[in-house]
Amino acid sequence: MRKNFLKLSDHTPKAVLQLVEETLRLKGVGRGEKPLAGKSIGLIFAKSSTRTRTAFEVGMFQMGGYAILLRPDEIQLTRGESLHDTAKVMSRYLDGLVVRTYSHEELEELALHSSIPVINALTDKYHPCQAIADYATLLEVKGKLKGLKLAYIGDGNNVANSLFIGGAMLGVDVTLATPKNYMPPQDVIDTAIAIANETGARLNITENPQNAAKGADALYTDVWVSMGQEAEAKLRQEEFKGFIIDDRLLGLAKPDCKVLHCLPAHRGEEISASVIDGPASVVFDQAENKLHAQKAILKMCLGD
Repeated sequence: MRKNFLKLSDHTPKAVLQLVEETLRLKGVGRGEKPLAGKSIGLIFAKSSTRTRTAFEVGMFQMGGYAILLRPDEIQLTRGESLHDTAKVMSRYLDGLVVRTYSHEELEELALHSSIPVINALTDKYHPCQAIADYATLLEVKGKLKGLKLAYIGDGNNVANSLFIGGAMLGVDVTLATPKNYMPPQDVIDTAIAIANETGARLNITENPQNAAKGADALYTDVWVSMGQEAEAKLRQEEFKGFIIDDRLLGLAKPDCKVLHCLPAHRGEEISASVIDGPASVVFDQAENKLHAQKAILKMCLGD
């Protein structure tokens, strides 16, 4: 059966936990397993990428497969070829598609017309691959997930959306601290709450980063201006003042609190240099774990 990976809520909490655990298992075994030998994926990236694209290319190689980059400006999508036709043709050539695009609806349309698995490498609404790496990192450094308190400070963006839903699925208590006009969409909130009612996770949304940080096991942030929002930069920088993870905010969390950031980071904006480069930071472990998370996702979607 074809297995897409478009958003976390398409899967069961058990399946999401298995991906998180498989991420750490694959990290432990290194390059010894080749479950995707002879298989190939296409990478369609309409947005720039450092970690996600590299992790998919290297991860596919390490598991015995092959990845080909299909730049939007080099394929026929930019010359009017439909998503329907692109999906149909790529399904004849490849074993899977990894897509980074703006509209989540475009991703869903590609998946609708594909007979091969489609993996979401980021849309404006969700970033599920990132969430798997995030929760694998928390499990790695904390030894558990259920009952942990995670505070996300900043923009209620695609990363926050997947983190919120992922926490609900894994029993992590997640608090989002974001300005009023930057909260996640209501359907994301409703989905997360419905899942949390089944798993026992506690979810909160606040406009007060200090309240969110109190007693947290982990603090998480992302850039204030995501790709495609550059015209809003000045407004966002003004409205997000006070939503920085600095030493003062970190001091409100538990003494053994860990700090995460999906990168790229703007030191002095959403996070201070002293925190991201300090002893509480697991940011670069988190970045490394993207490689293994991508491998786990590819194995789930493309494996026999």
